[in-house]
Amino acid sequence: MGDCVFCKESSPLIAKALGVCLQCIRKSPEEALAQAEKTHQQSRAVFGLPETVPRDPQGIPCRICVNECHISENETGYCGLRRNEGGRLLGISARLGKLSWYHDPLPTNCVGDWVCAGGTGAGYPQYAHRHGAEYGYRNLAVFFQACSFNCLYCQNWHFRQQGLKSQPRPVEELAAAVDETTSCICYFGGDPVPQIPFSLKAANLAQDRKKGEILRICWETNGSMQTNLLDRMLDVALISGGCLKFDLKAWDETLHKVLTGITNQRTLENFARAGSKITQRSDPPLLIASTLLVPGYIDAEEVREIARFIASISTTLPYSLLAFYPDFYLTDLPTTPKTLADQCLAAAHEEGLENVRLGNIHLLS
Repeated sequence: MGDCVFCKESSPLIAKALGVCLQCIRKSPEEALAQAEKTHQQSRAVFGLPETVPRDPQGIPCRICVNECHISENETGYCGLRRNEGGRLLGISARLGKLSWYHDPLPTNCVGDWVCAGGTGAGYPQYAHRHGAEYGYRNLAVFFQACSFNCLYCQNWHFRQQGLKSQPRPVEELAAAVDETTSCICYFGGDPVPQIPFSLKAANLAQDRKKGEILRICWETNGSMQTNLLDRMLDVALISGGCLKFDLKAWDETLHKVLTGITNQRTLENFARAGSKITQRSDPPLLIASTLLVPGYIDAEEVREIARFIASISTTLPYSLLAFYPDFYLTDLPTTPKTLADQCLAAAHEEGLENVRLGNIHLLS
Protein backbone atom coordinates (compact mmCIF):
# COMPACT_ATOMS: atom_id res chain seq x y z
CA MET A 1 0.00 0.00 0.00
CA GLY A 2 1.59 3.24 -1.16
CA ASP A 3 0.70 6.85 -0.42
CA CYS A 4 0.62 9.75 -2.87
CA VAL A 5 2.51 12.70 -1.38
CA PHE A 6 0.27 15.13 -3.28
CA CYS A 7 -3.35 13.97 -2.93
CA LYS A 8 -2.66 11.78 0.16
CA GLU A 9 -4.47 8.82 -1.40
CA SER A 10 -3.44 5.38 -0.17
CA SER A 11 -3.66 2.51 -2.65
CA PRO A 12 -1.96 -0.77 -3.61
CA LEU A 13 -1.66 0.81 -7.08
CA ILE A 14 0.69 3.54 -5.85
CA ALA A 15 4.33 2.46 -5.80
CA LYS A 16 6.05 3.40 -2.53
CA ALA A 17 9.27 4.14 -4.40
CA LEU A 18 7.49 6.77 -6.49
CA GLY A 19 5.07 8.18 -3.94
CA VAL A 20 2.81 9.63 -6.61
CA CYS A 21 -0.38 8.36 -8.23
CA LEU A 22 -1.32 8.43 -11.91
CA GLN A 23 -3.91 11.17 -11.50
CA CYS A 24 -1.40 13.50 -9.85
CA ILE A 25 1.14 12.75 -12.58
CA ARG A 26 -1.43 13.95 -15.08
CA LYS A 27 -2.69 16.90 -13.03
CA SER A 28 0.64 18.15 -11.64
CA PRO A 29 3.31 16.93 -14.06
CA GLU A 30 6.20 19.13 -12.92
CA GLU A 31 5.74 18.32 -9.24
CA ALA A 32 5.25 14.62 -9.94
CA LEU A 33 8.36 14.47 -12.07
CA ALA A 34 10.46 16.20 -9.41
CA GLN A 35 9.25 13.59 -6.91
CA ALA A 36 10.14 10.69 -9.24
CA GLU A 37 13.56 12.10 -10.13
CA LYS A 38 14.72 11.55 -6.54
CA THR A 39 14.03 7.84 -6.87
CA HIS A 40 15.76 7.64 -10.25
CA GLN A 41 18.87 9.28 -8.85
CA GLN A 42 18.95 6.94 -5.85
CA SER A 43 18.43 3.86 -8.05
CA ARG A 44 21.43 4.80 -10.18
CA ALA A 45 23.78 5.89 -7.41
CA VAL A 46 23.60 2.38 -5.96
CA PHE A 47 25.32 1.06 -9.10
CA GLY A 48 27.78 3.91 -9.54
CA LEU A 49 25.96 5.23 -12.61
CA PRO A 50 25.54 8.96 -13.30
CA GLU A 51 22.45 10.11 -11.43
CA THR A 52 21.39 12.38 -14.30
CA VAL A 53 22.29 12.73 -17.98
CA PRO A 54 25.71 14.49 -18.20
CA ARG A 55 25.27 17.99 -19.63
CA ASP A 56 28.72 19.59 -19.34
CA PRO A 57 28.91 22.15 -22.20
CA GLN A 58 32.68 21.62 -22.24
CA GLY A 59 32.36 17.85 -22.17
CA ILE A 60 32.80 15.39 -25.02
CA PRO A 61 29.52 14.65 -26.83
CA CYS A 62 28.30 11.08 -27.32
CA ARG A 63 25.99 10.74 -30.31
CA ILE A 64 24.47 7.29 -29.87
CA CYS A 65 21.09 7.97 -28.30
CA VAL A 66 18.51 10.58 -27.31
CA ASN A 67 20.45 11.45 -24.15
CA GLU A 68 23.24 13.06 -26.17
CA CYS A 69 25.55 13.11 -23.16
CA HIS A 70 28.27 15.74 -22.86
CA ILE A 71 30.78 13.97 -20.65
CA SER A 72 33.19 15.78 -18.33
CA GLU A 73 36.83 14.77 -17.83
CA ASN A 74 37.08 11.49 -15.87
CA GLU A 75 33.31 11.00 -15.97
CA THR A 76 31.11 8.46 -17.77
CA GLY A 77 28.01 8.78 -19.91
CA TYR A 78 24.51 7.98 -18.64
CA CYS A 79 24.70 4.34 -19.76
CA GLY A 80 28.07 3.89 -18.04
CA LEU A 81 29.85 2.55 -21.11
CA ARG A 82 31.97 5.47 -22.27
CA ARG A 83 34.36 7.66 -20.31
CA ASN A 84 36.14 10.94 -20.99
CA GLU A 85 39.84 10.33 -20.35
CA GLY A 86 42.31 12.99 -21.36
CA GLY A 87 39.85 14.59 -23.74
CA ARG A 88 39.10 11.30 -25.53
CA LEU A 89 35.94 9.21 -25.33
CA LEU A 90 37.03 5.69 -24.41
CA GLY A 91 35.11 2.50 -23.75
CA ILE A 92 32.65 0.40 -25.71
CA SER A 93 32.88 0.59 -29.50
CA ALA A 94 31.87 -1.32 -32.62
CA ARG A 95 34.67 -3.79 -31.82
CA LEU A 96 34.13 -4.32 -28.10
CA GLY A 97 30.88 -4.80 -26.19
CA LYS A 98 29.55 -5.58 -22.73
CA LEU A 99 27.15 -8.44 -23.32
CA SER A 100 26.34 -12.11 -22.97
CA TRP A 101 24.55 -14.55 -25.26
CA TYR A 102 22.99 -17.97 -25.45
CA HIS A 103 21.23 -20.20 -27.97
CA ASP A 104 17.46 -20.38 -27.54
CA PRO A 105 15.54 -23.16 -29.35
CA LEU A 106 12.85 -21.87 -31.68
CA PRO A 107 10.07 -20.98 -31.24
CA THR A 108 11.03 -18.72 -28.32
CA ASN A 109 9.08 -16.52 -25.91
CA CYS A 110 10.19 -13.43 -27.85
CA VAL A 111 7.69 -10.56 -27.86
CA GLY A 112 7.33 -11.00 -31.63
CA ASP A 113 7.18 -14.80 -31.86
CA TRP A 114 3.46 -14.74 -32.71
CA VAL A 115 4.16 -12.95 -36.02
CA CYS A 116 7.87 -13.50 -36.78
CA ALA A 117 9.41 -16.05 -39.13
CA GLY A 118 10.94 -18.14 -36.35
CA GLY A 119 7.64 -18.55 -34.54
CA THR A 120 5.24 -18.87 -37.45
CA GLY A 121 7.17 -19.49 -40.68
CA ALA A 122 6.16 -16.07 -41.98
CA GLY A 123 8.04 -15.19 -45.14
CA TYR A 124 8.70 -18.82 -46.13
CA PRO A 125 10.78 -19.79 -48.03
CA GLN A 126 12.84 -16.60 -48.33
CA TYR A 127 13.05 -15.82 -44.61
CA ALA A 128 11.96 -19.03 -42.88
CA HIS A 129 13.03 -22.66 -43.11
CA ARG A 130 9.50 -24.05 -42.99
CA HIS A 131 5.84 -23.08 -43.08
CA GLY A 132 5.34 -23.29 -39.33
CA ALA A 133 7.52 -22.69 -36.28
CA GLU A 134 11.20 -23.42 -36.89
CA TYR A 135 11.61 -26.43 -34.63
CA GLY A 136 15.19 -27.69 -34.78
CA TYR A 137 16.65 -24.23 -35.33
CA ARG A 138 17.85 -21.73 -32.75
CA ASN A 139 17.88 -18.04 -32.00
CA LEU A 140 21.14 -16.47 -30.87
CA ALA A 141 19.82 -14.33 -28.00
CA VAL A 142 22.21 -11.44 -27.31
CA PHE A 143 21.81 -9.60 -23.99
CA PHE A 144 23.44 -6.15 -23.82
CA GLN A 145 24.52 -5.06 -20.34
CA ALA A 146 23.60 -1.37 -20.51
CA CYS A 147 20.60 0.86 -21.21
CA SER A 148 19.79 4.42 -22.25
CA PHE A 149 16.73 4.44 -19.94
CA ASN A 150 16.33 3.85 -16.20
CA CYS A 151 13.04 1.94 -15.95
CA LEU A 152 12.06 1.56 -12.31
CA TYR A 153 10.25 -1.71 -13.11
CA CYS A 154 13.09 -3.22 -15.15
CA GLN A 155 12.73 -7.01 -15.38
CA ASN A 156 16.43 -7.42 -16.15
CA TRP A 157 17.90 -4.87 -13.73
CA HIS A 158 20.71 -7.23 -12.77
CA PHE A 159 22.57 -6.15 -15.90
CA ARG A 160 23.67 -3.14 -13.86
CA GLN A 161 25.66 -5.48 -11.62
CA GLN A 162 26.92 -7.63 -14.48
CA GLY A 163 27.91 -4.71 -16.65
CA LEU A 164 30.06 -3.13 -13.98
CA LYS A 165 31.97 -6.35 -13.41
CA SER A 166 32.13 -7.87 -16.88
CA GLN A 167 35.02 -7.53 -19.28
CA PRO A 168 34.33 -6.28 -22.82
CA ARG A 169 34.08 -9.02 -25.42
CA PRO A 170 35.23 -8.75 -29.04
CA VAL A 171 32.66 -8.60 -31.81
CA GLU A 172 34.30 -11.53 -33.60
CA GLU A 173 33.55 -13.78 -30.62
CA LEU A 174 29.84 -13.08 -30.90
CA ALA A 175 29.79 -13.60 -34.66
CA ALA A 176 31.59 -16.94 -34.21
CA ALA A 177 28.69 -18.16 -32.05
CA VAL A 178 26.52 -18.38 -35.17
CA ASP A 179 26.36 -22.02 -36.29
CA GLU A 180 24.46 -24.18 -38.77
CA THR A 181 21.33 -24.23 -36.58
CA THR A 182 21.21 -20.45 -36.02
CA SER A 183 18.43 -18.90 -38.08
CA CYS A 184 18.10 -15.57 -36.25
CA ILE A 185 19.89 -13.18 -33.93
CA CYS A 186 17.85 -11.15 -31.43
CA TYR A 187 19.47 -8.22 -29.64
CA PHE A 188 17.88 -7.21 -26.34
CA GLY A 189 18.96 -6.33 -22.80
CA GLY A 190 19.20 -3.91 -20.91
CA ASP A 191 18.82 -2.40 -24.32
CA PRO A 192 20.83 -2.60 -27.55
CA VAL A 193 20.74 1.20 -28.02
CA PRO A 194 24.01 2.14 -26.26
CA GLN A 195 25.82 -0.60 -28.22
CA ILE A 196 24.13 -0.42 -31.62
CA PRO A 197 27.40 0.09 -33.55
CA PHE A 198 28.61 -3.20 -32.03
CA SER A 199 25.35 -4.97 -32.93
CA LEU A 200 25.56 -3.77 -36.53
CA LYS A 201 29.18 -4.89 -36.87
CA ALA A 202 28.31 -8.29 -35.39
CA ALA A 203 25.36 -8.63 -37.77
CA ASN A 204 27.59 -7.98 -40.77
CA LEU A 205 30.19 -10.50 -39.63
CA ALA A 206 27.54 -13.12 -38.85
CA GLN A 207 25.87 -12.68 -42.23
CA ASP A 208 29.23 -13.18 -43.91
CA ARG A 209 29.48 -16.52 -42.10
CA LYS A 210 26.00 -17.51 -43.29
CA LYS A 211 26.22 -16.08 -46.77
CA GLY A 212 23.33 -17.32 -48.88
CA GLU A 213 21.58 -18.85 -45.83
CA ILE A 214 18.72 -17.62 -43.65
CA LEU A 215 19.87 -15.40 -40.78
CA ARG A 216 17.32 -12.88 -39.57
CA ILE A 217 18.55 -9.91 -37.50
CA CYS A 218 16.17 -8.43 -34.93
CA TRP A 219 16.34 -5.76 -32.24
CA GLU A 220 14.09 -5.45 -29.17
CA THR A 221 14.54 -1.87 -28.05
CA ASN A 222 13.26 1.28 -26.37
CA GLY A 223 13.82 3.04 -29.70
CA SER A 224 15.92 5.94 -28.38
CA MET A 225 18.77 5.65 -30.87
CA GLN A 226 20.00 8.40 -33.18
CA THR A 227 18.20 8.46 -36.54
CA ASN A 228 21.22 7.48 -38.62
CA LEU A 229 21.62 4.32 -36.54
CA LEU A 230 17.91 3.50 -36.83
CA ASP A 231 18.16 3.68 -40.62
CA ARG A 232 21.08 1.25 -40.63
CA MET A 233 19.19 -1.15 -38.38
CA LEU A 234 16.15 -1.01 -40.64
CA ASP A 235 18.28 -1.79 -43.69
CA VAL A 236 19.74 -4.88 -42.02
CA ALA A 237 16.38 -6.07 -40.71
CA LEU A 238 14.68 -5.55 -44.07
CA ILE A 239 17.21 -7.52 -46.06
CA SER A 240 17.51 -10.35 -43.54
CA GLY A 241 13.82 -10.87 -42.75
CA GLY A 242 14.25 -9.56 -39.21
CA CYS A 243 12.31 -6.90 -37.35
CA LEU A 244 12.49 -4.04 -34.90
CA LYS A 245 10.43 -4.52 -31.75
CA PHE A 246 9.72 -1.15 -30.12
CA ASP A 247 8.72 -1.04 -26.48
CA LEU A 248 6.31 1.90 -26.32
CA LYS A 249 6.29 2.27 -22.57
CA ALA A 250 3.91 5.25 -22.26
CA TRP A 251 2.29 7.95 -24.36
CA ASP A 252 2.30 10.85 -21.92
CA GLU A 253 5.84 12.26 -21.80
CA THR A 254 5.77 13.07 -18.09
CA LEU A 255 4.50 9.60 -17.21
CA HIS A 256 7.24 8.14 -19.40
CA LYS A 257 9.86 10.19 -17.54
CA VAL A 258 8.40 9.19 -14.18
CA LEU A 259 8.70 5.50 -15.07
CA THR A 260 11.90 5.50 -17.14
CA GLY A 261 13.75 8.72 -16.30
CA ILE A 262 13.97 9.71 -19.99
CA THR A 263 11.75 11.36 -22.61
CA ASN A 264 9.80 9.24 -25.12
CA GLN A 265 9.88 11.81 -27.91
CA ARG A 266 12.76 10.21 -29.83
CA THR A 267 11.13 6.80 -29.44
CA LEU A 268 7.87 8.00 -30.98
CA GLU A 269 9.67 9.84 -33.78
CA ASN A 270 11.75 6.76 -34.56
CA PHE A 271 8.73 4.48 -34.51
CA ALA A 272 6.98 6.68 -37.05
CA ARG A 273 10.13 6.77 -39.18
CA ALA A 274 10.40 2.99 -39.09
CA GLY A 275 6.70 2.77 -39.87
CA SER A 276 7.25 4.64 -43.13
CA LYS A 277 9.25 1.64 -44.37
CA ILE A 278 6.87 -1.19 -43.53
CA THR A 279 5.42 -1.34 -47.04
CA GLN A 280 8.83 -2.48 -48.28
CA ARG A 281 8.18 -5.88 -46.68
CA SER A 282 4.91 -7.03 -45.19
CA ASP A 283 5.71 -10.68 -44.45
CA PRO A 284 7.20 -11.10 -41.91
CA PRO A 285 6.38 -7.68 -40.42
CA LEU A 286 9.29 -5.26 -40.16
CA LEU A 287 7.96 -3.37 -37.13
CA ILE A 288 6.29 -4.60 -33.93
CA ALA A 289 5.13 -2.64 -30.86
CA SER A 290 4.61 -3.67 -27.27
CA THR A 291 3.50 -2.03 -24.01
CA LEU A 292 3.89 -3.37 -20.48
CA LEU A 293 0.65 -2.91 -18.52
CA VAL A 294 2.00 -1.53 -15.24
CA PRO A 295 -0.92 -1.49 -12.76
CA GLY A 296 -1.72 1.96 -11.43
CA TYR A 297 0.28 3.72 -14.14
CA ILE A 298 -0.44 2.32 -17.60
CA ASP A 299 -4.20 2.33 -17.98
CA ALA A 300 -6.66 2.01 -20.87
CA GLU A 301 -6.41 5.75 -21.57
CA GLU A 302 -2.67 5.47 -22.04
CA VAL A 303 -2.97 2.40 -24.27
CA ARG A 304 -5.68 4.11 -26.31
CA GLU A 305 -3.33 7.00 -27.13
CA ILE A 306 -0.52 4.63 -28.07
CA ALA A 307 -2.89 2.54 -30.21
CA ARG A 308 -4.20 5.65 -31.96
CA PHE A 309 -0.61 6.62 -32.77
CA ILE A 310 0.18 3.14 -34.12
CA ALA A 311 -3.02 3.09 -36.17
CA SER A 312 -2.10 6.44 -37.74
CA ILE A 313 0.88 4.62 -39.24
CA SER A 314 -0.85 1.34 -40.05
CA THR A 315 -3.82 -0.50 -38.58
CA THR A 316 -2.11 -3.83 -39.32
CA LEU A 317 1.03 -3.25 -37.24
CA PRO A 318 1.36 -6.01 -34.60
CA TYR A 319 0.90 -4.74 -31.04
CA SER A 320 1.50 -6.80 -27.88
CA LEU A 321 0.05 -5.83 -24.51
CA LEU A 322 2.20 -7.52 -21.90
CA ALA A 323 1.21 -8.45 -18.37
CA PHE A 324 3.41 -6.93 -15.66
CA TYR A 325 5.41 -8.70 -12.99
CA PRO A 326 6.66 -6.56 -10.06
CA ASP A 327 10.43 -6.06 -10.02
CA PHE A 328 13.30 -3.68 -9.23
CA TYR A 329 11.89 -0.54 -7.52
CA LEU A 330 8.21 -1.35 -8.17
CA THR A 331 8.05 -4.66 -6.31
CA ASP A 332 5.04 -3.57 -4.26
CA LEU A 333 2.72 -3.28 -7.26
CA PRO A 334 0.46 -6.24 -8.13
CA THR A 335 0.57 -8.18 -11.37
CA THR A 336 -1.69 -6.89 -14.12
CA PRO A 337 -5.39 -7.48 -13.32
CA LYS A 338 -7.31 -9.26 -16.06
CA THR A 339 -9.88 -6.45 -16.00
CA LEU A 340 -7.16 -3.92 -16.87
CA ALA A 341 -5.79 -6.15 -19.63
CA ASP A 342 -9.27 -6.56 -21.13
CA GLN A 343 -9.88 -2.79 -21.00
CA CYS A 344 -6.56 -2.08 -22.73
CA LEU A 345 -7.19 -4.73 -25.37
CA ALA A 346 -10.61 -3.25 -26.09
CA ALA A 347 -9.17 0.27 -26.31
CA ALA A 348 -6.55 -0.85 -28.84
CA HIS A 349 -9.20 -2.51 -31.00
CA GLU A 350 -11.47 0.52 -30.75
CA GLU A 351 -8.69 2.66 -32.19
CA GLY A 352 -8.67 0.45 -35.28
CA LEU A 353 -5.74 -1.90 -34.66
CA GLU A 354 -6.35 -5.27 -36.26
CA ASN A 355 -3.42 -7.26 -34.91
CA VAL A 356 -3.36 -6.99 -31.09
CA ARG A 357 -2.64 -9.69 -28.53
CA LEU A 358 -2.23 -10.15 -24.80
CA GLY A 359 1.13 -11.58 -23.75
CA ASN A 360 2.30 -13.15 -20.46
CA ILE A 361 -1.31 -14.08 -19.74
CA HIS A 362 -0.14 -16.49 -17.03
CA LEU A 363 0.68 -13.40 -14.95
CA LEU A 364 -2.83 -11.91 -15.10
CA SER A 365 -4.52 -11.68 -11.72
